[in-house]
Amino acid sequence: MPTVLILYNTKTGNTELMAKAVEEGARSIQGVEVNLVYHAKPVDLQAADAIIIGVPTYNHRMTVDIENLLTRTAVDHISLRGKTAAAFGSYGWSGEAPKHVLEILKRRFEMNILEPPLLSNYKPDDKKLQECRDLGRKVAEAVV
Repeated sequence: MPTVLILYNTKTGNTELMAKAVEEGARSIQGVEVNLVYHAKPVDLQAADAIIIGVPTYNHRMTVDIENLLTRTAVDHISLRGKTAAAFGSYGWSGEAPKHVLEILKRRFEMNILEPPLLSNYKPDDKKLQECRDLGRKVAEAVV
């Protein structure tokens, strides 16, 4: 059964709200296993058919945990080539972290990227949470 891994970091809880909505959307597709996690290892990324990363932007950067995971995955020569990927995240004033994550996944890991990343300024409202569900559903449909 194809697997969708949803990995997220959060400090305020806003990106977590988005992650849970993405999970809900992905689970709406039959025949897909969905894993929502706060921490992952490079082998977890390798085992998934699709990866959705939720990362907030702090001081114009992604969180250290996500940055370290991507670095470790590259250093360990883990292949993610051809897998489906997407990103989302909340921000206060700039929002570039999900864009940066997608750029790394596209250029370094040669993944099939669903663009643009989904961004929420601070706490996601109902409309933004629906967009998160739609993102989860779209990624899950891509691997079925």
